[in-house]
Amino acid sequence: MFVRLAEQHRSFVQDLVMNLQALATVLENRGYLASCYTCGGQMNSASFMVSLGDNHLIRFLVSDYGITWTEMRDDRELMKLEGAEAISQLQELADLVKFGIKPSGHTPAVVSH
Repeated sequence: MFVRLAEQHRSFVQDLVMNLQALATVLENRGYLASCYTCGGQMNSASFMVSLGDNHLIRFLVSDYGITWTEMRDDRELMKLEGAEAISQLQELADLVKFGIKPSGHTPAVVSH
């Protein structure tokens, strides 16, 4: 049973990483500063970041160790969520893209870690 659960988890993480890469591409095409970096070719972890303007940054991390959503403004953490709550926030971000909300005219620098 545990081997099967471990494999399902790995598959889930890989699906999430692929969707993050696609979301980053769509956001970039819509004028946002966005990136999605993966470690290695196995798609078992990713760091996704997007700037929503006015020094407003979203960082989403996924790996075998967990999932976190961190929202920052002016280099201060506003909100940090984990697990299912983090994925729900990611869905809200995807909905912004889906409904065509445009980024602000100000283009802040991308924060990299």
